[in-house]
Amino acid sequence: MNIKLSELGRLQDLFKKLSAGSHINHQQDNELWVDLEIQRDAYQALFAALGYELTVDSRGFAYFNTDQASSYTGKLTRRLALLLMLLFEYQADQGAHLFQFQQWRLDGTLLEKLWQTYRALLEAEEIGTAQALKEICDSATRVGFLLAEDGAYRLLPAVHRYLDLFEELAQAERHEEAFADTEDDAPEDNL
Repeated sequence: MNIKLSELGRLQDLFKKLSAGSHINHQQDNELWVDLEIQRDAYQALFAALGYELTVDSRGFAYFNTDQASSYTGKLTRRLALLLMLLFEYQADQGAHLFQFQQWRLDGTLLEKLWQTYRALLEAEEIGTAQALKEICDSATRVGFLLAEDGAYRLLPAVHRYLDLFEELAQAERHEEAFADTEDDAPEDNL
């Protein structure tokens, strides 16, 4: 593939954001997203030549897919995964549709409810206050999972990465339970 660097108008901005571990979200990074969509093949080829795998999800986000994580990103990833899992569980219990998460408003009141509802779990993960949940949200904002607006947070399309993982885990659990049920129903051999 012949790549014309002059046609990649947002190369520096895209690379800077993606290589920092952040996501490009079509709602938040409109100009970057438009350029990325127009020149997707060229960007993917160029980044691949540089050793990066650019993943562009049709639900409106892009990121560098990497197995490398610093201790900071690993800790943030674990804490954010826990927060989002608890948020999705809480919202499901409230009757909210999980795939409409981009409409949810994650404010201080909701963070406090999460803290009160799941306090033991959060403390076990060394998340000792509702303020610590806010700090996780602030960190998630910096890497493109949340958007801070009007004293609250809104979940961005990149959260689909976590929701997909939660769905995968739930399916695996259902499969294991179904497999265990069939083993329990199997006739015993009397030798």
